[in-house]
Amino acid sequence: MAIPLTYIARNLWARRLTTALTAGGLALVVFVFATMLMLDAGLRKTLVTTGEHDNLVVIRKGAETEVQSSISRDQASIMEMHPAVAMSGAGRPLASKEAVVLISLVKTATSQPSNVVIRGISPLGLDLRPQVKLVAGRMFRPGSAEIIVGSGIAKGFSGVRIGEHLRFAQRDWTVVGHFDAGGSGFDSEIWGDVDQLMQSFRRTAYSSMVVRLAQTNLFDRFRADIDVDPRLANDAKREQAFYSDQSKALSTFINILGFTLSTIFSIAAMIGAMITMYASVANRVAEIGTLRALGFKRVNVLAAFLVEAALLGLAGGIAGLACAALMQFASFSTTNFQTFADLSFRFILTPDVMAKTLAFSMGMGLIGGFLPAMRAARMNIVDALRAH
Repeated sequence: MAIPLTYIARNLWARRLTTALTAGGLALVVFVFATMLMLDAGLRKTLVTTGEHDNLVVIRKGAETEVQSSISRDQASIMEMHPAVAMSGAGRPLASKEAVVLISLVKTATSQPSNVVIRGISPLGLDLRPQVKLVAGRMFRPGSAEIIVGSGIAKGFSGVRIGEHLRFAQRDWTVVGHFDAGGSGFDSEIWGDVDQLMQSFRRTAYSSMVVRLAQTNLFDRFRADIDVDPRLANDAKREQAFYSDQSKALSTFINILGFTLSTIFSIAAMIGAMITMYASVANRVAEIGTLRALGFKRVNVLAAFLVEAALLGLAGGIAGLACAALMQFASFSTTNFQTFADLSFRFILTPDVMAKTLAFSMGMGLIGGFLPAMRAARMNIVDALRAH
């Protein structure tokens, strides 16, 4: 015979002030824990949505980022003519030979310089990224010193409004448009004509190459062919996998930081829950004796107090999660440790984050309430009733 859940819940309501204070302490820990998970989820979503499944990124073997990579013009010509590469309606290979360079721009919020990715793309580069849409101005003209700016750069940096000029690589570049990449990593980039950027930066080789597969199942064939070709020293990855790999170092840092902070704060929160539950046991000695006298076993009393502690943790979890949900209206900007460039992304609340957060909060409640529950279960019936 189990003690009714309504009875357990009423005990929490009867001590509303104490319950609210303890749940508030748990909520603060949950808020920190949830925001870290949301930050990591936002980072992963930003970089995974940067890629298209049937697009491949080709870089030099051994290079981890496009900035470190180098592809000669001859190598690029060989790869874009591979039978696995899709053709456009005009009969041209769906490929974009690209140059990636870092420049320094001033952040509007801090007035401090930060690295920004400048990407030179081929004429078909925009066609390969259907998630990228011009939202203001126009596309840059091939062969000109014109550039278009991602929405993340447009919001966070100075000197990038349409009609303004940026000076880098000993040349003035005119901003002619703003584009939105649907929250992907491209929002943190500036795009221009690849040939003009290579000439200005005195580059003789491309940084990377993006190709569209004619069929999804041709990936292994394309990768195997370029791997054995003695003229090539390149490696191909699906675009989504490539950009996901770019987040590993930053994602690891966020997870370690979140785990460390959550562990430190959760110890204090669990102590608070333990004190609350010990006080509850002390104030209900006679009540516990009555329950035992009515036939409830020790295990029923133990279960009742553990459920009460779990409900206390759940209340704190819901409150903390509600506050963390408001962070979805904010964006976060930091330096990607692997590319050393500024990256903007948002806090994202997913069902997985919600489940982990509520499990974490209830776990804190259960751990904090375990010893008080054991004390309640071990009470002698006679001694408990005598306290009445």
